[in-house]
Amino acid sequence: MAMTLEKKQTIADELAQRFEAAGTIYLTDFTGLDVQAMTELRARLREGGVEYQVAKNTLARRALESLDLPELADHLRGPTGVVFGAEDPVVPAKIVRDFAKEHDERPSVKVGVVGRRVITTEEFSRLAELPPRDALLASIMGSLTAPVAGIVQILNGLLRDIAYMAGEVARKREEGAAD
Repeated sequence: MAMTLEKKQTIADELAQRFEAAGTIYLTDFTGLDVQAMTELRARLREGGVEYQVAKNTLARRALESLDLPELADHLRGPTGVVFGAEDPVVPAKIVRDFAKEHDERPSVKVGVVGRRVITTEEFSRLAELPPRDALLASIMGSLTAPVAGIVQILNGLLRDIAYMAGEVARKREEGAAD
């Protein structure tokens, strides 16, 4: 059953909204995945707060025409699934990479867009190796607070030493007064 022009435009508009709202976009080739595997992939991505949509290439091209995104039309060939992520590009990259390892390297990533910048498949692989954004931020915060914690420990040690010395001086005065 053929889609009406109105239905095609509605789908293209919805895709355009998703492309525009996404901070991270990965175009994938899902050739070789059956329905069960696709359902599993969608479920894993959903758990990570990410959406996956199979897109008809002509409608995806139409959706991208009016957007301020890098040129993706060259990568819209063959079966195309689109990963739409919010902020953290690492989470969907890890999910897709781990899933692909379990399913004969499917889906494969054609190209990605992170922060309005095109990334290659090599950059995608490097992103998938990084810890998630929250873990990176925690590590940075730990690195920033470590020197402060060291200074606090040093100051506590100095105050403890001063208190000990004051106690010793007071004890010596008492001993001297008692003699």
